[in-house]
Amino acid sequence: MNKTANQMLIIFGASGDLTARKLIPAIYNLYKGKHLPENFVVLGASRSSITDGEFRKKVVHESEFLKSSLGKEDQDFVSTFADKLFYEDLGDDYDTDYDRLSKRIGDLNNKYHTENNYIFYLSTPPSLYEAIAKNLSDKGLNSEANGWKRILIEKPFGYSLQTAQDLNKGLQKYFKEKQIYRIDHYLGKETVQNLLVTRFANSIFEPLWNRNYIHHVEITNAETVGVEKRGGYYDKSGALRDMFQSHLLQIVSLIVMEPPINSNAEEIRNEKVKALKSLRIMTDEKTLFDHTIKGQYVASEIDGEKVKGYREEEGVDANSKTETFAAVKFFVDNWRWSDVPFYVRTAKRMPTKVTEVVIHFKTPHHQVFKEKDIANKDNKLIIRIQPDEGILIKFGVKVPGQGFKVERANLDFYYSSLVDTNIMQAYERLLLDAMQGDATLYARADEVEAAWAFVDPILNYWENGEDVKTYGYSAGAWGPKNSDGLIEGEYTWRNPGPHLVDDSGFCVIC
Repeated sequence: MNKTANQMLIIFGASGDLTARKLIPAIYNLYKGKHLPENFVVLGASRSSITDGEFRKKVVHESEFLKSSLGKEDQDFVSTFADKLFYEDLGDDYDTDYDRLSKRIGDLNNKYHTENNYIFYLSTPPSLYEAIAKNLSDKGLNSEANGWKRILIEKPFGYSLQTAQDLNKGLQKYFKEKQIYRIDHYLGKETVQNLLVTRFANSIFEPLWNRNYIHHVEITNAETVGVEKRGGYYDKSGALRDMFQSHLLQIVSLIVMEPPINSNAEEIRNEKVKALKSLRIMTDEKTLFDHTIKGQYVASEIDGEKVKGYREEEGVDANSKTETFAAVKFFVDNWRWSDVPFYVRTAKRMPTKVTEVVIHFKTPHHQVFKEKDIANKDNKLIIRIQPDEGILIKFGVKVPGQGFKVERANLDFYYSSLVDTNIMQAYERLLLDAMQGDATLYARADEVEAAWAFVDPILNYWENGEDVKTYGYSAGAWGPKNSDGLIEGEYTWRNPGPHLVDDSGFCVIC
């Protein structure tokens, strides 16, 4: 296990929701699991005028996100953790002189012996990233002359290729690329990381992981909720920017990538960049029309309860054409994946909350046991990322009795069966990796830009193309009906249920 050096975590935007909901619970679990270094403190910084005690009360003692965990612990244990948390008021603006902040960091560093090792976590809008980086630089807080310095930023990493490039250039003026950690919480999930192990640690998969044996690859990300209170943000973003460009293309890169030389962070990231650069960019309108579908949920009734349509949500334009459903078919231009179609979809207001990868293997070239609907009996490898995390293999077996009737059977593994293993939540794993300087699960600048280079033409076509249609689908359905036509031949999307072994089903709209 890597050693975690003494250090200080400085959170910008510490009075916001993410700090209380995700960051402090993650740090508390690291503390409870004895993963934090001996000398470790957190300094929250934002524009709210509160004291250290008020900050501790908000994010620890009276936090609804820690209530169930703290109730089981000794009060001294909890207080010892809370005492590691401090707060500094930045005043009215993040773009200000950081003289007071710099002095506070220095005082805490000297008192708690954090050895000048600092992580700056920017839980703020991206528009503030460059200003914060500049102000830290002005005080020498980016210098690694004494101790290391790292800056963590949240997605979105830009709104387009151009804005992503501008954002990267703005940060790189003040911090070296090796100091910049772009956090994508999806990569912190154990089952996402397990894609690498499934591929490269098993000789039953790696020799088959290519165009000779794989018919197509399907990825589904579905949420049962609508846009909730994020209507204003979501209407400017949409499903393609919100989920596809970041989370889902990261998953694609892990499926597509070539074997790295070793498990070193840079070697893995090098191969991910190559993978993203090998995606065939679609530019002509006919291909974009044929290979992409955008949809938007409309009002419906689910389990007897009326559900608003997207355009009726708070903060959403009444004539909005923003997609809440996006499905894309694309190809990868390299030897391994030549002519293998990839189908990726993401949507809100679906019947099941689920993220999974389905590898569809080809039918044997010589059919000894000929049957109808043989496509439904092909081998599949299903990697469930959430919920009911696990791996499922579907393979053919003989039905008892006369003849050779083939039926599909399941071979499954669940992470929940590892009862003695404490599985870290995404932010725990990512924060600990950053503390240890392991950038494997963090996106590099060229990686982010390669993803945007693929997505930009689709967005431009959807916003400016002549034949673009936004298809409606009832809230609670598996997207627009014509999305099934995206998949070639007799194949259709696997519409999964809440559990890994659930077969495709149908949903009923009342």
